[in-house]
Amino acid sequence: MAAPPEADSRGRGRRGRSGSPTSASMPLVEHLRELRGRVLKVGLALVLGMVVGWIYYAEIFSFLAKPFENVVAAAQAEGRDVTLALTGVADPFVLQVQVSALAGLLLSSPIWLYQLWRFVTPGLHKHERRWGIAFVIVAVPLFATGVALAYLVLPYGLEILFGFTPDNVENIVSVDRYLSFFIRTVVVFGVGFLMPLMLVLLNFAGVLTGQRLISWWRWIIFVVFIFAAVATPTGDPINLVLLAGPMLILIVIAIGVCLLNDRRRARRRGNESQYDAWDDDEISPLNLDVDEVDVSELDTKDRDSST
Repeated sequence: MAAPPEADSRGRGRRGRSGSPTSASMPLVEHLRELRGRVLKVGLALVLGMVVGWIYYAEIFSFLAKPFENVVAAAQAEGRDVTLALTGVADPFVLQVQVSALAGLLLSSPIWLYQLWRFVTPGLHKHERRWGIAFVIVAVPLFATGVALAYLVLPYGLEILFGFTPDNVENIVSVDRYLSFFIRTVVVFGVGFLMPLMLVLLNFAGVLTGQRLISWWRWIIFVVFIFAAVATPTGDPINLVLLAGPMLILIVIAIGVCLLNDRRRARRRGNESQYDAWDDDEISPLNLDVDEVDVSELDTKDRDSST
């Protein structure tokens, strides 16, 4: 049996404002049941996205191959041969499955991002759960921006890599290897643009404060540049700065949001602490500081007025 909700200082069980127990009193079985439900929703959304990707496979693959086609045109102008090829019998089918899976992952991103947010923050009050919608609204454009930046940077990275080809050597690139390279680059850029949002998420969950993030500014810059160096296709300074620069700007904005949220939270706690000296059935003065009020004197006045 699940343990009863923890009682507060007045003997009442800790419950969310919606009346349901918070995550602090939710047993492990309930957590696993909730996880199963959210995984099923994510899986259903992913399958529907894959169906759409399967239907529009030709258009999607043409979009994915566009950066490589730009490299092929540039190589032919220089007298070099660069070819995208399938080398196995089952490769066409496997390629269509991979492209459909990638399309499903991108199309279902609003669903799995929202389900992720709702699973890691089950103890929020009803009005705070609305931040889940805001989280999705912000996360999807950020992830799409990272993907778009990777799509623009990818041709330059491919040109640099193919530029190391010796003379009289042709570049015959397997489609699955190119697709893996494309997916890794796109996903890493997209996740990189979500990192500032994750900082805001941790702040709203009460794990990190804005001042703590400011104190870590040296480590943040170091980690961002290391991440950009590993994530960029070529590791050259230009592509590195193209990823690290926007990430640092977004992190600065995220720290500003964290500071504003910390100030709002401190102000709300200050307002709540003014009335901790009174029970629910007692009359409390308005717009007065608890430290300036003698509680015993107020109780005496209330009894005198009632008699």
